[in-house]
Amino acid sequence: MIVFIALILVAAVAAAVIIQTAEKLQQNAQSTGDDTSQSMNGKIMVSTVVAGTNAATDYEIYARLAPGSEPLATDQIFYQIICEASATPEEGSDPVVDEMDQTNADIATILPSMPVMITIPGAGCAPNLANNLNTGVQLYIHAGGGGTSFETLNIPAQVDPGTPLI
Repeated sequence: MIVFIALILVAAVAAAVIIQTAEKLQQNAQSTGDDTSQSMNGKIMVSTVVAGTNAATDYEIYARLAPGSEPLATDQIFYQIICEASATPEEGSDPVVDEMDQTNADIATILPSMPVMITIPGAGCAPNLANNLNTGVQLYIHAGGGGTSFETLNIPAQVDPGTPLI
């Protein structure tokens, strides 16, 4: 009888340990999933980059929000351009963002699945600068508290307005 009661107690303790371990694993999985979702929310997916169609000193980025993203205010977009022509990265925020529809109007918020064109001034890293020709330029786009997009732009020897860079 004592052995039977001891076996029941051992089984109860083992069950409690197994249940506690399963709960901890579930919490860790939930936390990891939340972290992954948060890093993807607001991430900008770049489809192509061209030298500015109005001026080859700008970068025009054709993009949309990553699937599952919440609407993103354009003043929450921060960018960095790193190139050989400039000793310091070109940085800025709140770029001009146009909705890719018939109006091409500037917008303040990017909605999910909305195709947009983001215009970034190249300044010291302009695609048509002599020191940038035949080189790679690194472009980082940070979306608020969400993810970061990174692209290496290949600058050809001849850059005209609208030249593809990706």
